[in-house]
Amino acid sequence: MPTVIVVGSGIAGLSAALAASARHRVILLTKGAIAESNTRYAQGGIAAALFPDDSPALHAADTMRAGAGTNLAAAVDLLCADGPERVRELLARGVAFDRDGDQLARGLEAAHSRARVLHAGGDATGAAIEAALVRAVLDSDIAVRQNTRLDDLVSDGGRVAGVLASTDTGDKLHLAADAVVLASGGAGQLFVHTTNPAVATGDGQAAALRAGAALVDLEFYQFHPTSLAAPGNFLISEAVRGEGAVLLNRAGERFMRDVHPDAELAPRDVVARGIAVEMAAQGGEPVLLDATALGAQTLSRRFPSIAAACRAHGLEWGRHPVPVTPAAHYWMGGIATDLAGRTSLPGLYAIGEVACTGVHGANRLASNSLLEGLVFARRAVDALPDGPDWNADAVWTPAPADTVQTIAASRLEQPASAKASRPTPSSLRTPVASAGETAASTRRELGAALWEGAGLQRCAEGLETAARRIDELSAGVIQARVETTLTPTPTADARDAAETRNLLELGRALTVAALARRESRGAHFRTDHPATSPGLAHRIAVVAENSTVLETTAA
Repeated sequence: MPTVIVVGSGIAGLSAALAASARHRVILLTKGAIAESNTRYAQGGIAAALFPDDSPALHAADTMRAGAGTNLAAAVDLLCADGPERVRELLARGVAFDRDGDQLARGLEAAHSRARVLHAGGDATGAAIEAALVRAVLDSDIAVRQNTRLDDLVSDGGRVAGVLASTDTGDKLHLAADAVVLASGGAGQLFVHTTNPAVATGDGQAAALRAGAALVDLEFYQFHPTSLAAPGNFLISEAVRGEGAVLLNRAGERFMRDVHPDAELAPRDVVARGIAVEMAAQGGEPVLLDATALGAQTLSRRFPSIAAACRAHGLEWGRHPVPVTPAAHYWMGGIATDLAGRTSLPGLYAIGEVACTGVHGANRLASNSLLEGLVFARRAVDALPDGPDWNADAVWTPAPADTVQTIAASRLEQPASAKASRPTPSSLRTPVASAGETAASTRRELGAALWEGAGLQRCAEGLETAARRIDELSAGVIQARVETTLTPTPTADARDAAETRNLLELGRALTVAALARRESRGAHFRTDHPATSPGLAHRIAVVAENSTVLETTAA
């Protein structure tokens, strides 16, 4: 029975592990507790064409329109066609989606032409889905390794054949596998303001980049328009505006009416930039989200998590508008894959936010991310060794040069190259902060530099400034060999250092991609190139220079 390692315990990773366990020995790695992932925090819901007035074709058209011309149509069609069946499987697993009488309740969200978004627990959709999938995994034969961090990929004869990982207790692991599925989520911690949890540090993307995989669409980072302007940047769901809440400036004016015909229900990139412009006009002061017309009782029933967060900050959103700002939310870009999750490295698959099939284009349609995790998890499992769609001779290569512009991410740190019959802790090189630059301060400065130079509004000068700062921060981080025979580095410090390395590498790659796209499209807005260029409708891939992967050779 083939062994498959799945890295990540969000909707994509858990779904893949469950589906793969029927024909494979599955090892599930998750950096924290099994239930800690971006999925758990998803409020808005999951979109699928389940209702008589809707269709996969309509859902696909909305997805393409939001994606600003760079979506891969085949990926979009697959997402929307397979989505309804995958959602029905969640229902069969006991996910208690909200109901209106005996029918599924459905909501309308920005840029959707139909009310097709399902919610659970009002604004706790992700938590409900995560809980159901975690229960199923823990009741299965899947070997779960919690608190285990992916460090790097291991190859055997040019094929990815396992991972190097570290536990929170300091143990170093080499785990062999016939296939590795990365489902490790996003990298919101790149930015000082993010809706993502602390675990979202781009571990999978960075490991794949170091191993030589192509990453694509990195310039397209989605900023959610409405996070609470308070410590933690608590997300205020798109569904609140879908129910009728409006955005006001300091003067009490609905400014989005002058930005887009759909006002508050315009695509996320449009609303987020509209808020950013309005905030700049009022000296950086947050704008206001006014949901008072819905009433306190309705808000508490429909959005209990948001209501609780507002109360925790002393805000009564049923009586007064609340301050909101954009925050980094979702990376449309990621490891380039085909429609079965195959990357450019044989034996390596990627699904969910860590991956990029092209399904989202330059801007993700609201509530499509949970669906993406479900749909492409199943597709990847079917293409695994001994799966129904597996072809031992199939090697995916990225799209031809006329549709993908490939550039090198310069000055990216690389892992040490090592050859051994079995990698050991002494063959690992883990970045630790120098005396003058701790990992924590490096991450704070990185987040601020990217927010300022590569955030909602970009220009060449700002991006170059951010890139230079990343290079300076990288130079202040040394590579130190961690030997188990020596006094061990505190495990928390080792984890912080490894995450900092990943974020620095990905931040540099993001700036390279954003500089290369000399236009504005979707979530990527250049003030020095404000127009969309028809000649730049292709995708931009980033590869690491002199990439290496730890190699294991037969004894």
